[in-house]
Amino acid sequence: MAQDRWATFDCYGTLIDWDAGIRGELARVFGEDRADERLDRYHTVEPTLQVGGARSYREVMTATMRELGAPEDEAPALAKTLPSWEPFPEVRASLEAARARGWKLAVLSNTDRDFIVASLERIGVPFELAIVASEIGSYKPGHRHWTTFFEETGAARERHVHVAQSYFHDIVPANELGLCTIWINRYRARRERTPTRELADLSGLPEALDELVSA
Repeated sequence: MAQDRWATFDCYGTLIDWDAGIRGELARVFGEDRADERLDRYHTVEPTLQVGGARSYREVMTATMRELGAPEDEAPALAKTLPSWEPFPEVRASLEAARARGWKLAVLSNTDRDFIVASLERIGVPFELAIVASEIGSYKPGHRHWTTFFEETGAARERHVHVAQSYFHDIVPANELGLCTIWINRYRARRERTPTRELADLSGLPEALDELVSA
């Protein structure tokens, strides 16, 4: 009898529209004309504050806002609004279809438990497991999310696929671990090393998963 098939996901940027959520707050705090520049800088600053894994993601977001020059009373703005950020429009139907085909779902997220609980409730599709950075003391692109996942589930690597938008945080480390990957390349970026599969969004996810690991 075949073992379970598992699909693991990054959440923010893959399932939840992370850039839109962050940019909306940056525009409110710094002004629309500065929002794109601040968003680009956010992407640069945030990973430097995750090194070592000691900060919660709430602390990382707050510290990043301070680095961007936000007034102190606005430093917690991203953490306050994150639970309200919306999933991409195709996400719920695609995840429901994957579950209907027998896939088990897990989230491996650079975040905190309360944030991921709120976001998964907003998505509205059951997940078997969520592993968050603040509980394991490590942020991706470190490997601990995946090692924890395999330890907790006993999943077979050959029946597992990792799905993510972030090339730096997810696709590169998953490739280093020899894992099967689907890169959700929403912004049509170009990279030298290729994932196992590449999709523009999650619309074709159920079919791609089945192509990679048969039932």
